[in-house]
Amino acid sequence: MPTGDQEFSLREIPFSYPGAWFDVSPVVAQATYADDLHVVSHRHGMHAVLALVPESGGAPAAVAAGATPSALTWGTGDRRITAVFAAPEALRIAGRGLELRIRAAEPTLTPFTGSYFFTDPVDGSAVFTSYETGCRYRVTVLSGHARHVGAEALGTAERAVVVGGDAWEVVIEELPGTREPYSTALTFADVLAATRTEFATFADSVAPWRSEHTPAAELACYVLWSAIVAPAGFVGRPAVLMSKHWMDKVWSWDHCFNALALAGGRPELAWHQFQVVFDHQDDRGALPDSITHAEVLRNFVKPPIHGWTLGRLRGRLPAGLPEAERGAVYRQLAAWTTFWLEHRRVPGGPFAHYEHGNDSGWDNATPFAERRLVQTPDLAAFLVLQLKELAVLAAEQGDPGAAARWHAEADSMLASLLGELWDGTRFVSRSAVTGAVQSGASLLELMPIVLGEHLPPDVRDKVVAGLEEHLTDIGLATELPASEFYEADGYWRGPVWAPVTVLIEDGLRRAGAVELADRVGARFRAVCEKSGFAENFDAVTGDGLRDRAYTWTAAAYLLLAGDAERRRARAAARDA
Repeated sequence: MPTGDQEFSLREIPFSYPGAWFDVSPVVAQATYADDLHVVSHRHGMHAVLALVPESGGAPAAVAAGATPSALTWGTGDRRITAVFAAPEALRIAGRGLELRIRAAEPTLTPFTGSYFFTDPVDGSAVFTSYETGCRYRVTVLSGHARHVGAEALGTAERAVVVGGDAWEVVIEELPGTREPYSTALTFADVLAATRTEFATFADSVAPWRSEHTPAAELACYVLWSAIVAPAGFVGRPAVLMSKHWMDKVWSWDHCFNALALAGGRPELAWHQFQVVFDHQDDRGALPDSITHAEVLRNFVKPPIHGWTLGRLRGRLPAGLPEAERGAVYRQLAAWTTFWLEHRRVPGGPFAHYEHGNDSGWDNATPFAERRLVQTPDLAAFLVLQLKELAVLAAEQGDPGAAARWHAEADSMLASLLGELWDGTRFVSRSAVTGAVQSGASLLELMPIVLGEHLPPDVRDKVVAGLEEHLTDIGLATELPASEFYEADGYWRGPVWAPVTVLIEDGLRRAGAVELADRVGARFRAVCEKSGFAENFDAVTGDGLRDRAYTWTAAAYLLLAGDAERRRARAAARDA
């Protein structure tokens, strides 16, 4: 099958294009599926703007819709409608044998909600102006004929364009304001061919290693490619949203995995992913919880995995960390680390703390069940790695004194972690207020495996044994299935997640537990191949849960599959 021709379910993955802030999907709100496909915008939140309804003889036509990375199609043969992105803001749609009704998704117009609809007397186009998105959606007929329904209507009314003819074509544009009438010399076939080539080039650069052993690699590339948005609002760089379903933000640890997956083939885009949240670092060094087109949220933060990420980017970016950026990234990482040490550490104590499970990224994990302000072993481990990365960056900046100080801080924190949060058999968490130990059956307390080679052998062996207990046929359960708190769809109380899989797999390899790392990676790859790129997976059945087009899941698959293919190639070369 040529690259770009793999079909996917529109209920699972939206049809979109790099740079676009809208998609075409039946998913119109959180876990809400419409009967018809909609143009769904992600400006100012997630908003279904236009319904796209194929018709025949003035009635809805019972035709199935499907998509590939390059085209979306309703129907077949001589009764078919096809849509393709001509640009991030322009969706061209061509049909024959069927009409298409393009109508406002919300029938009621108020002074603050809905879409006002009119016929532009300048060029005859149909224009929907959306209060929710702050944009116009212009429909221009390129061939065929159209009739407008409900133009200039107020209150509750149908507002629609119905397009038809023996063979017809329209373009729908998302516009921030006035723009010249749509004009192009490119045929529909030209646009389709260009889109197919563009995606194939992306997939070949990001996953050149893909083979019959990695059947989900191309679709993983599409999930990332289609989730890219252009700089707009608070998003100051090309950015990969976590999803173009309802998880349509960039959270301040999710972006790290997307950066790593893109690093080898699209290094500039990868660096943008790493930096996009640092553009909003505050004057105390804290990163925001999340950013999107219309908001920057700061009520929580996310875990400091950025030192670990930089260490991995060193090996994945073709030219290493950008030379011109090293000074700036050193200052950014130092400020982020200082935030934890100065503003999230009880005076006189060795450990930083989370103020809520949301800070950790493990929102409702059981270490936060009884108390929310908690000193957890994962946070200490991440900071050890971050301090070590700062020592490397300081040395590269020609500051051996700073490098020595960072090294000393890292060693001190590691010693405290092993001395106070290791009870001889396992790592524990404790209240930041009272110091009371609280521990259970959460995978969170095994996350110090990320320290890899820095763990003493006896500690490493016990942590590895604990990880074995969490490993189901599907992957690493975030709560032991035997735990009284385990829930099949319990968010961080059971399901398998991409980010911790990548972090643990990497730590296991660096700790020398290669066989277990192989199993962890293989099982996660298998569940993606079975159930797609869901936000998380049932740890027993492997069913995909929650948002079904999550980019860090696709990124994790690409990271693990690419590394597995490179190991396979090296083994084959040795055996040759």
